[in-house]
Amino acid sequence: MSPAAPHAEIHRTIDAVWRMESARVIAGLTRMVRDVGLAEELAQDALVAALEKWPETGVPDNPGAWLTTTARNRAIDRLRHLRLREQKHVEVAYELEQWQEQAGERDESLLDDPVGDDVLRLMFIACHPVLPPESRVALTLRLLGGLETGEIARAFLASEPAIAQRIVRAKRTLAEGNVPFEIPRREELPERLSAVLGVIYLVFNEGYAATSGDDWVRPALCEEALRLGRVLAGLMPREPEVHGLVALMEIQASRLHARTGPDGEPVLLLDQDRSRWDRLLIGRGLEALEHARQLGGTLGPYALQAAIAACHARAPTAADTDWARIVALYDALVQLAASPVVELNRAVAVSMASGPEAALESVDALRDEPKLANYHLLPSVRGDLLFRLGRLDEARVEFERAAELAGNARERTLLLQRAAQCTA
Repeated sequence: MSPAAPHAEIHRTIDAVWRMESARVIAGLTRMVRDVGLAEELAQDALVAALEKWPETGVPDNPGAWLTTTARNRAIDRLRHLRLREQKHVEVAYELEQWQEQAGERDESLLDDPVGDDVLRLMFIACHPVLPPESRVALTLRLLGGLETGEIARAFLASEPAIAQRIVRAKRTLAEGNVPFEIPRREELPERLSAVLGVIYLVFNEGYAATSGDDWVRPALCEEALRLGRVLAGLMPREPEVHGLVALMEIQASRLHARTGPDGEPVLLLDQDRSRWDRLLIGRGLEALEHARQLGGTLGPYALQAAIAACHARAPTAADTDWARIVALYDALVQLAASPVVELNRAVAVSMASGPEAALESVDALRDEPKLANYHLLPSVRGDLLFRLGRLDEARVEFERAAELAGNARERTLLLQRAAQCTA
């Protein structure tokens, strides 16, 4: 990009680069400085430097490498000027200088590393058992998922201040407990697997249906989540839920091109042109799902969701969808991992299998659920059921309520259009 490009355009580019590259930058820095808080601070310093320099010099050809190099140099400068009272600071400073001198050479310390991917490695490190499960996921999403605190809060159906405090407490717990930021041994990976799978899943979901911003989908997040899932499947090939999650993401990702119209507007599942679904990704997903089944045992939550996605993928048209099978799969999912969101999704399937009247009672029962108080899809689903029942005035109120709660601009527009249809 030319140095003469308008500053606003370069700032938008920097924002996009940061979203794509911050996870790798922080992960690489954590491996060097062994302190996730310091790594995040150094990465932010590099971002500030980019905001100052790129409008004058232009965006470099490899912006991720520029951010990493800048942050690494600042780490070296900072540690050189510390009083270095503690021996660990001396060791880290020495190691950083070795990194500087041996740039481009293979890091021999990684020969015993069972993970082999900077971002995935830091996910396992940050998902330390000393933290409560939800804190592990929230912290890792903030550091490595490319998600803002508000986006994480919507994923957890929690308030933004509550999530911010959860992340702060997680960092403090790790710091006060002197938790070493080192690669867990291979036998320790399974106890951290659930949290890592949760992070990858939530990153993918944010890419598949963005909770904020002006874009309905964020394909880069889906691609990164898929990449991490595939690496993880190679690392832990005997874990059925890893393959279940990969299957779910592959099949869901196959619809990305069909999820938006020519102007970026949302296209809902039943209205999508299925000829635009990526058959290669569907094939990969079905293969991963079959692999999860062959490993034996009861299908876990991710594999069950993948089986639901497979029902859609196998149907040539929306009318051919086996909704009865989907309801049965949701019944199994409710037994295994009940949540208000799963119940809401099951109600949608029931409405397609047995009609809107059959589902409305279940949806109404969720209206008093505290976790769904500000969840825009609850009034959205209820509005759709009421619309199909011909209760248009009530449907309009629900769609307007859903639009008020929606954080994504594209989704808000769609909901307001549906509200307008009720008075047309």
